[in-house]
Order: sequence, then structure tokens, then C-alpha cells
Amino acid sequence: MNAGTNKKNLPTSPPPNKDFAAARRDEMLNRVEKDYEEFKKTRTFNFPTWLYGPPKGKIFKVQVEDCPRFGEDAYVEFDSARTAFLSIDMQVDFCGPKGYVDTMGYDLGLTSAPIKSIHYVLNTLRSGTDIKVIHTREGHLPDLSDAPYNKLLRSKIIGNGIGIGEAPKGGMGRLLVRGEKNWDIIDDLYPVEGEYVVDKAGKGAFGQSNLPLLLKNLGITHLVVTGITTDVCVHTIMREANDNGYWCLLLKDGTGATDYSNYQAALRQIKMQGGVFGWVSESKKFVDAVRSAFKDQ
Repeated sequence: MNAGTNKKNLPTSPPPNKDFAAARRDEMLNRVEKDYEEFKKTRTFNFPTWLYGPPKGKIFKVQVEDCPRFGEDAYVEFDSARTAFLSIDMQVDFCGPKGYVDTMGYDLGLTSAPIKSIHYVLNTLRSGTDIKVIHTREGHLPDLSDAPYNKLLRSKIIGNGIGIGEAPKGGMGRLLVRGEKNWDIIDDLYPVEGEYVVDKAGKGAFGQSNLPLLLKNLGITHLVVTGITTDVCVHTIMREANDNGYWCLLLKDGTGATDYSNYQAALRQIKMQGGVFGWVSESKKFVDAVRSAFKDQ
């Protein structure tokens, strides 16, 4: 601008993108008010077609517990074609003998407890539904170049000298190292053709893997979460997903932790504030809802 330019001649209307942003904000706030009133009548978090467009698959509704307050129930609607089922880190290292968790001395009965429920859900999803299935695996490159020093040190201390990257006596291979048998998913829950596998180097997946791009490319809006451990990888991914706008449902019998009190606390944390990270239900309620939606196929 030249020094002599008259400021009165400058445009006073906001740029077009600012108008668009304000309109979008106002629309969202109006929808919040409208859907709040609807929730009071139906106790249902309806699938927001105004936000995502018309359903692409089957609409089904799952009952969730302790929502919005403890002792109360509500319902969440899902579009099957926009729903992904996550099975998080069901690896030998976390729920099998001579794996990482076993080497640390924790009870494998707690981390293997979700296997039956996850298997039950997978059988349903694999029998003709369009719900996507995504498995995750935590592990590091063989040279450990993607493993932080503090993680390696802590693992060696809790493992009494056997940490990440080292092989326990009688084990299948090096702990939490990609390509080792103990790093892979257990046989009972192994991915089948058409399912997706995401490898990650940390507890989370949104900053440590290609999961965000995969979810975007698949058009996913809602996540049904299972796996281990509830208080670590499962909670971390659920928090990340929630912050990125995904609707998350945890199946409480499809997850477990190395400590039962941690498992209980993790469930309670999700339920706080009306579902601060999402909602909690159980596998039978989810499966019954899916089967009801697909019963004519």
C-alpha cells in the first residue's frame, strides 16, 4: 500500500471464507440445539445425516450404559458402511506365553480375557456385513530406531533384564519387534482377506501410523473399539479418535488390562461427563443390533 492511499477506500466486508466459516459454525450450533431437544425425547444419538450425508449402509442402534449419567441408558445410531471395528494389539506379545506382558510378570488371564468376545463379534461382521475391520499391532523396527530410549529402559527394568528388542528364554523371538512371531496377532483373531492391518510404533495410532489416512479413505465416521490393554493402547487410540471427531464405542467385554482395577477405572473415565471419550456397551448388544439390521440379507 502506498503511503498516500486513503483508508476510507479499503473494502469493509469480510472475505468470503470468513462468511462461510461463520455460516458453518452457526449451522453446527443450531444442530446442537435441535439434536439436544431430540435426545431428551428419544435418548438417542442419531446418525447426523446433515453432517455426513444420507446413509450408505444399514442404520442400526446400540444401547450404551451409564449415559449421560451413571445408572442411565442411551442409544447410538451407526451407519454400517461408515463404521469400523477396531481390534487393538491382540498380539502374542500382549496376551500369549513368553511374550512382552508375560515377561513383565503380569497375569495373562486378564489380557487374554477379551479373545472370546472379539472372536464372537468378528464372526458376525464377517458373515455378510459391510462394517470394516481394522487390526493394529504395536512393534518396532528390528534396529529399534523408532523406539524411544525411555521406553527401552523401562521395559528392561520391568522385565528383569529382558526388554524390548531382546528374546526371553524359550520365547518365539525378540519382544515387540516387527516380523517376530510373538509380535504378530494371535491365531484365534488373525485377520482374514479384506481386513486391514495397521502397524504402529507407539501406544497411539493417530500420530504413529497410517490409521488416520485409512479411516479417511474408507469414509469412516464411527468406531467400535476392542483390544488390549484398556488403560494404555485402547484408551490412547480412543482419546485420539474422539479428538479427531470420530464417534467411539468401547465393548467392555472385548477389552482387558494387566490390572483389573485399571480396567475398571478406564471404563469409568470414558463414561464421565456423559461420555467424554465416547460410550461403553458390550458385545452381545452390538452383535444383536448388527444382526437385526442385516437379518434380511
